[in-house]
Parts: sequence; C-alpha cells; structure tokens
Amino acid sequence: MTTRVDAGLSPQLSPQPSPLARKGGLKAHERRIGRLFLLPALAAFTLVILYPFLRAIGYAFTRSNLQTPEPVYIGIANFVSILGSPEILGAFVTTAIYVVFATSGTVILGLGWALILNQPFAGRSALRALTLIPWVLPSTVTAFIWGWIFNSRFGVLNAVLVSAGIIPFPTAWLSTTSGAMAAIVMTKIWFSIPLFMSFFLAGLQSLDKEQIDAARVDGANNFALLRDHILPHLRPVLLVVVVLGVIGNLQQFDTIFALTGGGPVSATSVLSIQVYRLAFDQWDIGMASALGLLWVATILPAAYFYLRHLLKGA
Repeated sequence: MTTRVDAGLSPQLSPQPSPLARKGGLKAHERRIGRLFLLPALAAFTLVILYPFLRAIGYAFTRSNLQTPEPVYIGIANFVSILGSPEILGAFVTTAIYVVFATSGTVILGLGWALILNQPFAGRSALRALTLIPWVLPSTVTAFIWGWIFNSRFGVLNAVLVSAGIIPFPTAWLSTTSGAMAAIVMTKIWFSIPLFMSFFLAGLQSLDKEQIDAARVDGANNFALLRDHILPHLRPVLLVVVVLGVIGNLQQFDTIFALTGGGPVSATSVLSIQVYRLAFDQWDIGMASALGLLWVATILPAAYFYLRHLLKGA
C-alpha cells in the first residue's frame, strides 16, 4: 500500500507565539506582580487613613465621648454646636490669619532667597546646602529652637533688642496674643523657606539667560526684570507653591503645639489644635469628628486645585 502525499503541502506545525504576544504576556504578568506589591501599601492606607476617616464621619453625627460606652445618633447637632461656638469660630479666624501670613511670608522670602542663590558667587553651592538645614530638622526641634529664641528670660531675641536699645526690658513674647502669633508664623516661615526656595530655584534655572541679558541691554532694571520676565516665567511654579503652602499650613499642628500649645488662652488655637483639644482634653469625640470634617472641607478646595493643575500638566 502506498501513501499519497499532496505536492506543495508540508506537515503543519504547532503555532508559535509571536514575540509581541510573549511580550504582552510578560507585561500582564508584571502587572499582576505589581498589584501584589501594592497590597501592603493599600492595606496600610486602609487601616491608618481610610478606616479612621470613615469612622470619624460616623462619629460626627453622634454624641460620643470616652466616658460613654456607645455613640448616640444626634444628626447634625454637633455641626450646629460648632457654628454656635465663639471659641471654635475663632479658631477658623485664627487659622485664616496664620495661613495668610505664613504662606505669603514664605513665598516672598523663598523667592527672594532663590534669586540670591541663583547669582554666581563663591560658595554658592555650600550656601544652598546650608539653606536646607531647617527643612531636614524635625518640626518639634524647630519649635524648641524658636521657643528658646522667644524665651522671656534668656532668649536671643530679647538679648538683641535690649542691647540695641529697641526695648527697655525683656518681653514675654509667647505670653501675648500678637507675640505668640508672630512666633508661630516666623517658625513656620523659617521651616518652609528651603522647600519653597528649591521650587523657585529650579524654575529660575530654566529661565533663558539670553532673554535676561537682552532686557538688561535694553535698559531694564532689576524691578523691571522681576516684573516682566522672571515672575511670568515662574507663574506655574508660583501657583503650585502657593497651593502647597496653603494645604500645609492648614494642616499644621506639631510646630504650633510644641511652641505655644495653642495659647495664650486661644490666641494660636488653629483648627488642628482645636480638634486635638476637643478629642483629648474634653473627650468629645463627636464634636472633634464634626470639626475635623469641617477642617477637611477647608483643605479640599486647595487640594482640588493642586490635583487639577498637576493632572492637567501630566
């Protein structure tokens, strides 16, 4: 018996996956591995941030304190109490004052220092590195340093002012309303200048030097250069820096708490300090949660603007 083999036909081989298919399969495998690596971070976020935040939303509508076993639902009564409390409403005003002065002061001084460090001079690199020291220090250490500066008995500020004849005798700066507010603002400015300076300095590095030289040839002075060339170029950086400054200052707690504790009386009691007092001094978890939600509501507009700007530029 003979077998007939059709001409031009060859035995069929099993199809081999193309390199592109193999690459796609590898990418799918990598995506699965990547999701597995994300699980610990997602679990930590859920346990540390998301779950407490959702619990706080629930507590905001209850009468709950550390002395009662079970929360009692009371609707929006906590929010009504907050809007009727002069002390808590004063915390909103204090927070606004602190955010405005701390943010604007840091932006102005950070930009000015960036302009100086952008100039060529001997030791510029070392001075840039030294400028970052306040930023790398722990915030509580920064608060203790400035507490020593403003100390009424042996503070550096009183020693300088008395020696110069500006004030006749030492002043208890942290015991006065204006002095305490000035202290927390100056501390936050000193702490944040390195970060803002870094943003502005990075923007200045991308500025066309030939454009500046041409403007100087045309007779532009330093103010005209700043107004017509430097600030327009830094506008995107300026927007991001201002928004980040507002968000950071709205959340500020540790430096203020370590420096003044929210005092004297309630002169420096910003929203973060007020939430802490309600929760851990008065044990009123319901009121603290309600105020915390209003505190988050003050941060959301700035956070939304920042994320929108960030995603738009991505």
